[in-house]
Amino acid sequence: MNKPARILRFKCTQCSKQVEVFLQKVSACSHIQPYQGICTCGEVMKYATGDKEAVAGYLASPDVSWSHHH
Repeated sequence: MNKPARILRFKCTQCSKQVEVFLQKVSACSHIQPYQGICTCGEVMKYATGDKEAVAGYLASPDVSWSHHH
């Protein structure tokens, strides 16, 4: 099984600059790999791969300290 990348790069939806998002620490769970970063313009960027429901919950959460629970 491949390990998820620790850093991904996306364009900011607000200013179109490149933003690096970093793999967040989670439990030893393979259901979700959440990423987060902040653009220089202040826009918080979130991304995740994994279980559809867990990803949707993460992306919809305004909480920056979100964590996946079983």
